[in-house]
Amino acid sequence: MLREKQVVRTDNAPKPAGQYSQGVLAGNFVFVAGQVGIDPQTRIAPKGISAQTKQCLENVKAILAASGATLDGVVRVGVYLRNMEDFAEMNSVFGLYFPEFPPARTTIQAVLASDFLIEIDVIALKP
Repeated sequence: MLREKQVVRTDNAPKPAGQYSQGVLAGNFVFVAGQVGIDPQTRIAPKGISAQTKQCLENVKAILAASGATLDGVVRVGVYLRNMEDFAEMNSVFGLYFPEFPPARTTIQAVLASDFLIEIDVIALKP
């Protein structure tokens, strides 16, 4: 039975825009909230799906690092695209972050806030 959970916070990823945590550590699992392609220092999203995908994954990586986990521990990814026509370009960048043993992934088209083209959430195992 799960007895405790710990909130994960870092200044190296965007601060939550609502009542949620950047991540939650529960047992050996890290649950990372949906990250958009916004730079945590400038609060600006780069132009284009490739740049936003890269920034999303950098934000995810920062939250995982704050929990003591890495991208190698990611077991599941949810990808939410504004436009499914961006799939191939997103997938190309995604592959750079998960070159071997890619995690299970679901990709869906979604209505996203502001001008964001992509949002990514993950579940990872902490070593």
